Amino acid sequence: MGNDDGKVDLSLDNEAFFRQYGRKKTVGMFVLGCKVNQYETEAMAEAFENEGYELVEPEEKADVYVINTCTVTGLSARKSRQAIRRAKQLNVGAVVAAVGCYPQTAREEVEKLPEVDIIVGTAERTKLPEYVAEFCMGKGRVSVVGNVMKKHDFEDLKIENYKNRTRAFLKIQDGCSQFCSYCIIPYARGPIRSRPPEDVLREVAKLAGSGFKEAVLTGIHIASYGRDLGKIRLLDLLEMIHSVNGIERIRVGSVEPGLITEEFASAAARLHKLCPHYHVSLQSGCDETLVRMNRRYTTKEYKKAVELLRGYIPDVAVTTDVMVGFPGESDSEFERTYEFLEEMKFAKMHVFKYSPRKGTPAAAFEGQVDGAVKEARSARLLELSDRCAAQYNSGFTGRTLPVLYEQEIKDPDGYIEGLTPNYIRVVVKGNNNLTGRIIPTVLLKTEGGHMAGKIENRTD
Repeated sequence: MGNDDGKVDLSLDNEAFFRQYGRKKTVGMFVLGCKVNQYETEAMAEAFENEGYELVEPEEKADVYVINTCTVTGLSARKSRQAIRRAKQLNVGAVVAAVGCYPQTAREEVEKLPEVDIIVGTAERTKLPEYVAEFCMGKGRVSVVGNVMKKHDFEDLKIENYKNRTRAFLKIQDGCSQFCSYCIIPYARGPIRSRPPEDVLREVAKLAGSGFKEAVLTGIHIASYGRDLGKIRLLDLLEMIHSVNGIERIRVGSVEPGLITEEFASAAARLHKLCPHYHVSLQSGCDETLVRMNRRYTTKEYKKAVELLRGYIPDVAVTTDVMVGFPGESDSEFERTYEFLEEMKFAKMHVFKYSPRKGTPAAAFEGQVDGAVKEARSARLLELSDRCAAQYNSGFTGRTLPVLYEQEIKDPDGYIEGLTPNYIRVVVKGNNNLTGRIIPTVLLKTEGGHMAGKIENRTD
């Protein structure tokens, strides 16, 4: 079963490996960051399975570990390094591959990590099994990080065998050309590239045939979908997906306020499969801060976008991202943000503290905010978020909504959780027999970040 140091000969073909070690080669996948990374990790895992590997949980001992990194914040990069070190602790003899946004933007930094054997940026990731074989043939560390700024074609990371049957993440776009002053992602992902609509529709049909009820459209900047393809927009794609039989829900990932026009809102209201939930990125409720962030809208324009959604779409949930402690954010600027958020009454807010990212303009800005101030501001906004979420959820008390049940909760009394179309998390008494089913459920009361429910006409 290998040497004492955990090393095995991965250069052997599958049959010879099994003869020598009595098992298949194994791979564990660590995934950090966004839903796009989750989709890409599943594609990479399938590439290994196609080469005869057995997929194991990331905390299990494996022959190969793939860490699909994130670098959107300084904390994300630190967590990526921690995951790399954790992999080597689990099996000192394992081959460790660091892939994705962190090595793409900080190749030299990653190359200094002694635990890393293979370095791959945000392209060529499905070739990882080949790179593992190359490394195991004694050719030394493999480092494949190209110039992503010159990429203009969408990389098709195919998934043929899906691992669950509830909600499926579907990557439709890559890259970003916004260049917000705090964000490293355009340098990690390159310019916008849209997935051809026929490929998207083909995968949606496959998802429906595999038993999925909901498709979640993801990308780095999906509001820009189609700009590189010509005469097609995100709205056009949504209308095409809506016509695919079998899929019952379509959920859109994070979008920019500029996407939400009257045409979009009115059309979305007519697409009954389209979930009434929009995550509209804000970042700050102060116009002066937005200018320094290089965000391309004002609070007035943002508010108009939300009003359009609420005016056209019944029960719509609007969620958002908010950053605290951006360079130069004074007490008065923060208070304006707080007041704007109070006024907007979001269904939920994702609050995070600004951290400088080397290579971005904001990292060199004057007026860097003290960590204790960021912490205090974050705490205030998190409390506001909880209050707004409870207020939004409580408005549905006594209502019956369709819930897509996803997974059991670890509780001795037996509970399962799921999501309404407008992204309310609902918990009911039940087990995995409900998984993957959309069931009318009465929402009884708000409990923390979810609502307790009862399935209609159920006596137990």
